Amino acid sequence: MQWKRRRDQWLKQLPESDSLKIELYSNLSNAKLMEDCFYKELEFGTGGMRGLMGPGTNRLNIYTVRKAAYGLSMFIKDQGEQAMSRGIVIAYDSRYMSREFALEIAKTIGHQGIQVYLYEDLRPTPLLSFAVRHLRTFAGVMITASHNPPQYNGLKVYGEDGAQLPPEDADIVVDYVKQAESEFLIEVADHEQLVEEGLLTYIGDEVDQSYINALQTIQLNTTADKGDLSIVFTALHGTGTFPHNRHFPRSVLQMWYLLKNNAYRIPISLQLNLLIRKKQLHSN
Repeated sequence: MQWKRRRDQWLKQLPESDSLKIELYSNLSNAKLMEDCFYKELEFGTGGMRGLMGPGTNRLNIYTVRKAAYGLSMFIKDQGEQAMSRGIVIAYDSRYMSREFALEIAKTIGHQGIQVYLYEDLRPTPLLSFAVRHLRTFAGVMITASHNPPQYNGLKVYGEDGAQLPPEDADIVVDYVKQAESEFLIEVADHEQLVEEGLLTYIGDEVDQSYINALQTIQLNTTADKGDLSIVFTALHGTGTFPHNRHFPRSVLQMWYLLKNNAYRIPISLQLNLLIRKKQLHSN
């Protein structure tokens, strides 16, 4: 069976200390799980790819992420030197392994001589879309699995217009991904070397502030009295908390918060309910 051959190849290629290999060994007796991990390759579609994390070709891990990044880097190189120098910007959310996947993509794409901009900390998707346009990069990648359960992660690819990559371009990326013979043969650059050579640049506050400045130019009613306006804000699983707390102008909207230190753990419905009740008590 093909899935068994793939599994055996992974067991052979993975370093002994790799947590993915340890996880594989611990589940060898679960044939149904092993088949699901290896019966196909995780598909790269129009918006990118998303799936369960873990070992195998049908799982998201540093090796399948590198393979997807390789396909994207070949697509960018196809567009010429200008596209390579404009490069790519990468952002990531608060999901497990998001930071690690972002760095693997940066090292894979940077290895091809393509300029990489990487957020220094987690950021929500709208900031990635804005950064693509603000920095005039050729593409962008967001590490996220949106609303999916915590066992999932994924990556979304954006074009130079800040929107997700159109189908015709995504098909070209997919073709390059398929041309890569093995996830284990994808070369990656050294992180420190990329930084030293100027191919990897960390971004953060400056882009955030530019985003906030841009927001203030599109207010529909600039004469409204914002002192009496309050809204309920929740950062869902926390990704929006960092830029919001540091950069959102208090002069635009008055925000109400609940138990800031527990923002990642309180169910959203409870947050909203309690915040609304708090506001009502203040009004009375």
